[in-house]
Amino acid sequence: MPTNTICGSGDPGVNLLLFTEADRLDANSITVYDRRLQHLRQVHRASAGDTLRVGEIDGLMGEAEILTIGKEAAVLAVSLDQPPPPKLPLTLVLALPRPKMLRRILRNVAELGVAELHLINSYRVEKSYWQSPVLADATVREYLLQGLEQSRDTRLPRVHYHRRFKPFVEDSLPAILAEKHALLAQPGEYPPCPRVTNGECLLVIGPEGGFIPYEVTQLQDAGCEAVSLGARILRVENAVTSVLGRLF
Repeated sequence: MPTNTICGSGDPGVNLLLFTEADRLDANSITVYDRRLQHLRQVHRASAGDTLRVGEIDGLMGEAEILTIGKEAAVLAVSLDQPPPPKLPLTLVLALPRPKMLRRILRNVAELGVAELHLINSYRVEKSYWQSPVLADATVREYLLQGLEQSRDTRLPRVHYHRRFKPFVEDSLPAILAEKHALLAQPGEYPPCPRVTNGECLLVIGPEGGFIPYEVTQLQDAGCEAVSLGARILRVENAVTSVLGRLF
């Protein structure tokens, strides 16, 4: 009897089952539990003999066969032989958005292949945003993993936090943008956003409505080229996907 292939292109949200070194039983098998097991049981109604796509976080991808599956755990035989897709040559600097939007942005950042994310403060960023439980390391990781599962990637974007704008621009940004084409996407009368043809790019996106004039000047003085987001004021999550589409 032929086996079923699951976690394929039609899977709602999980196109790659991810695991870590801690899940390994030996070199060729893993055990899964938590939400991954529930997804296999409740969404896919998986059974022994089914195959699925898997990937080791920050490692290779491949296929796995379910050896056993029960209420407590599933054991899978894995074979990894494929590298993950390449990341975009992009460092994204983003004014911290409201928590509800940040959840979606973290998923999008991982799904689109952003290599590195810097969350920064801005005059228009409410102080309470920095106290959100969404910024807990485990929560950030969970939303990034959801983006990787969707896009079939294993490499987590690196995430950094900068709670003060001026020290970030003066002390951290020069090293971050070294040897990169640095762009500041901002509403207003600026040249249109170019297409990146080669090399590393750094992209800065502010809060809704953009950075205040002082912040724009500071970023330009640091080496960022201001480019237009167009006439419309976009939600931050839409600005991210819109500009990445233009760049790449």
